[in-house]
Amino acid sequence: MKIFIFLFTLLLSVMSNSVSAQVSDEMTAAERKAFQEKLDSLMFVEAEKAILDKDFTLEADKVEFKYGQTAFVNSNTNFVSVKGDKSVVQVAFNIPVSGPNGIGGITLDGNVSNYEIKKDKRGNIDVTMNVMGTGISAMVNISLYSGSNKASVTISPNFNSNRITLTGIVVPSFRSRVYKGSSI
Repeated sequence: MKIFIFLFTLLLSVMSNSVSAQVSDEMTAAERKAFQEKLDSLMFVEAEKAILDKDFTLEADKVEFKYGQTAFVNSNTNFVSVKGDKSVVQVAFNIPVSGPNGIGGITLDGNVSNYEIKKDKRGNIDVTMNVMGTGISAMVNISLYSGSNKASVTISPNFNSNRITLTGIVVPSFRSRVYKGSSI
Protein backbone atom coordinates (compact mmCIF):
# COMPACT_ATOMS: atom_id res chain seq x y z
CA MET A 1 0.00 0.00 0.00
CA LYS A 2 2.86 2.37 0.82
CA ILE A 3 4.36 1.66 -2.60
CA PHE A 4 1.04 2.61 -4.21
CA ILE A 5 0.91 5.86 -2.25
CA PHE A 6 4.54 6.61 -3.12
CA LEU A 7 3.95 5.96 -6.83
CA PHE A 8 0.75 8.01 -6.76
CA THR A 9 2.57 10.91 -5.11
CA LEU A 10 5.49 10.65 -7.51
CA LEU A 11 3.13 10.66 -10.48
CA LEU A 12 1.20 13.58 -9.02
CA SER A 13 4.32 15.69 -8.47
CA VAL A 14 5.72 14.91 -11.93
CA MET A 15 2.39 15.77 -13.52
CA SER A 16 2.12 18.91 -11.45
CA ASN A 17 5.57 20.21 -12.37
CA SER A 18 5.76 19.29 -16.04
CA VAL A 19 2.15 19.69 -17.07
CA SER A 20 1.56 22.98 -15.30
CA ALA A 21 4.62 24.54 -16.92
CA GLN A 22 3.60 23.42 -20.42
CA VAL A 23 -0.12 23.89 -20.05
CA SER A 24 -0.10 27.30 -18.38
CA ASP A 25 0.76 29.01 -21.67
CA GLU A 26 -1.90 27.12 -23.64
CA MET A 27 -4.79 27.26 -21.14
CA THR A 28 -7.33 29.96 -20.52
CA ALA A 29 -7.82 31.31 -17.01
CA ALA A 30 -10.90 29.12 -16.50
CA GLU A 31 -9.02 26.00 -17.63
CA ARG A 32 -6.11 26.83 -15.31
CA LYS A 33 -8.53 27.27 -12.41
CA ALA A 34 -10.22 23.93 -13.15
CA PHE A 35 -6.83 22.21 -13.41
CA GLN A 36 -5.71 23.70 -10.08
CA GLU A 37 -8.97 22.61 -8.41
CA LYS A 38 -8.45 19.02 -9.60
CA LEU A 39 -4.87 19.07 -8.37
CA ASP A 40 -5.98 20.48 -5.00
CA SER A 41 -8.66 17.80 -4.64
CA LEU A 42 -6.04 15.08 -5.25
CA MET A 43 -3.84 16.66 -2.58
CA PHE A 44 -6.83 16.67 -0.20
CA VAL A 45 -7.44 12.96 -0.77
CA GLU A 46 -3.78 12.24 -0.05
CA ALA A 47 -3.85 14.35 3.13
CA GLU A 48 -7.10 12.78 4.31
CA LYS A 49 -5.69 9.28 3.86
CA ALA A 50 -2.54 10.23 5.78
CA ILE A 51 -4.65 11.57 8.67
CA LEU A 52 -6.79 8.44 8.76
CA ASP A 53 -3.62 6.30 8.76
CA LYS A 54 -2.10 8.42 11.56
CA ASP A 55 1.01 8.95 9.42
CA PHE A 56 1.25 12.64 8.48
CA THR A 57 3.07 15.92 9.01
CA LEU A 58 1.60 19.41 9.03
CA GLU A 59 4.36 21.70 7.78
CA ALA A 60 3.60 25.28 8.85
CA ASP A 61 4.82 28.46 7.19
CA LYS A 62 2.83 30.96 9.25
CA VAL A 63 2.29 31.33 12.98
CA GLU A 64 -0.34 33.34 14.85
CA PHE A 65 0.19 34.11 18.52
CA LYS A 66 -2.36 34.40 21.32
CA TYR A 67 -3.23 38.08 20.74
CA GLY A 68 -3.34 37.97 16.92
CA GLN A 69 0.23 38.86 15.95
CA THR A 70 1.42 36.82 12.97
CA ALA A 71 4.80 35.90 11.55
CA PHE A 72 6.05 33.85 8.63
CA VAL A 73 8.28 30.97 9.69
CA ASN A 74 10.33 28.18 8.16
CA SER A 75 8.17 25.13 7.38
CA ASN A 76 11.15 22.80 7.94
CA THR A 77 11.30 23.66 11.65
CA ASN A 78 7.64 24.41 12.47
CA PHE A 79 5.48 21.33 12.27
CA VAL A 80 3.21 18.78 13.89
CA SER A 81 4.01 15.19 13.00
CA VAL A 82 2.04 12.04 13.86
CA LYS A 83 3.27 8.53 13.23
CA GLY A 84 1.12 5.90 14.90
CA ASP A 85 0.90 6.65 18.61
CA LYS A 86 3.91 9.01 18.58
CA SER A 87 3.88 12.70 17.81
CA VAL A 88 6.30 15.59 17.51
CA VAL A 89 5.10 19.18 17.95
CA GLN A 90 7.79 21.74 17.21
CA VAL A 91 7.83 25.51 16.93
CA ALA A 92 11.01 27.41 16.16
CA PHE A 93 11.07 31.11 15.40
CA ASN A 94 13.47 33.08 13.26
CA ILE A 95 15.39 34.60 16.15
CA PRO A 96 19.14 34.56 16.75
CA VAL A 97 18.77 33.10 20.27
CA SER A 98 18.50 29.33 20.48
CA GLY A 99 15.70 27.88 22.56
CA PRO A 100 15.47 24.64 24.53
CA ASN A 101 15.46 22.64 21.29
CA GLY A 102 18.64 24.28 19.95
CA ILE A 103 16.95 25.95 16.96
CA GLY A 104 15.04 28.81 18.57
CA GLY A 105 11.94 27.19 19.99
CA ILE A 106 10.42 24.18 21.72
CA THR A 107 10.06 20.55 20.64
CA LEU A 108 7.49 18.29 22.28
CA ASP A 109 8.19 14.64 21.50
CA GLY A 110 5.53 12.45 23.05
CA ASN A 111 2.71 9.95 22.94
CA VAL A 112 -0.67 10.61 21.35
CA SER A 113 -3.88 10.03 23.29
CA ASN A 114 -7.56 10.76 22.62
CA TYR A 115 -7.00 10.89 18.83
CA GLU A 116 -10.36 11.80 17.28
CA ILE A 117 -11.28 12.60 13.68
CA LYS A 118 -14.49 14.38 12.69
CA LYS A 119 -15.66 15.34 9.21
CA ASP A 120 -18.32 18.03 8.86
CA LYS A 121 -20.97 18.23 6.14
CA ARG A 122 -18.78 20.57 4.06
CA GLY A 123 -15.97 17.99 3.99
CA ASN A 124 -13.61 19.76 6.40
CA ILE A 125 -11.71 17.39 8.69
CA ASP A 126 -11.00 18.17 12.35
CA VAL A 127 -8.49 16.17 14.37
CA THR A 128 -8.12 16.55 18.13
CA MET A 129 -5.49 14.85 20.24
CA ASN A 130 -3.39 15.18 23.35
CA VAL A 131 0.40 14.91 23.10
CA MET A 132 2.18 14.02 26.34
CA GLY A 133 5.95 14.30 26.59
CA THR A 134 8.32 13.94 29.51
CA GLY A 135 8.46 17.63 30.44
CA ILE A 136 5.41 19.18 28.78
CA SER A 137 2.10 18.25 27.19
CA ALA A 138 -0.37 19.97 24.90
CA MET A 139 -3.78 19.69 23.34
CA VAL A 140 -3.60 19.84 19.54
CA ASN A 141 -6.51 20.69 17.21
CA ILE A 142 -5.94 20.31 13.45
CA SER A 143 -8.36 21.55 10.79
CA LEU A 144 -7.88 20.29 7.22
CA TYR A 145 -9.91 22.38 4.80
CA SER A 146 -11.99 20.59 2.19
CA GLY A 147 -10.67 20.58 -1.36
CA SER A 148 -6.96 21.15 -0.61
CA ASN A 149 -4.17 20.05 1.70
CA LYS A 150 -4.11 23.42 3.48
CA ALA A 151 -4.65 23.19 7.22
CA SER A 152 -4.25 24.98 10.52
CA VAL A 153 -3.32 23.63 13.93
CA THR A 154 -3.96 25.20 17.30
CA ILE A 155 -1.55 24.13 20.04
CA SER A 156 -2.69 24.72 23.61
CA PRO A 157 -0.03 23.85 26.20
CA ASN A 158 -1.44 22.30 29.35
CA PHE A 159 0.92 24.23 31.65
CA ASN A 160 0.03 27.79 30.50
CA SER A 161 -2.42 29.69 28.30
CA ASN A 162 0.01 30.66 25.51
CA ARG A 163 -2.07 29.23 22.69
CA ILE A 164 -0.44 29.29 19.24
CA THR A 165 -1.88 28.63 15.77
CA LEU A 166 0.17 27.37 12.83
CA THR A 167 -0.98 27.43 9.21
CA GLY A 168 0.46 25.23 6.47
CA ILE A 169 -0.07 22.02 4.52
CA VAL A 170 -0.62 18.38 5.46
CA VAL A 171 1.61 15.83 3.74
CA PRO A 172 2.18 12.11 4.30
CA SER A 173 5.19 11.43 6.53
CA PHE A 174 7.28 9.99 3.71
CA ARG A 175 7.02 13.31 1.82
CA SER A 176 7.84 15.41 4.85
CA ARG A 177 10.99 17.54 4.82
CA VAL A 178 11.21 18.69 8.43
CA TYR A 179 14.16 19.06 10.80
CA LYS A 180 13.59 18.00 14.40
CA GLY A 181 15.43 19.80 17.18
CA SER A 182 16.28 18.45 20.64
CA SER A 183 13.30 17.33 22.72
CA ILE A 184 12.57 18.59 26.21
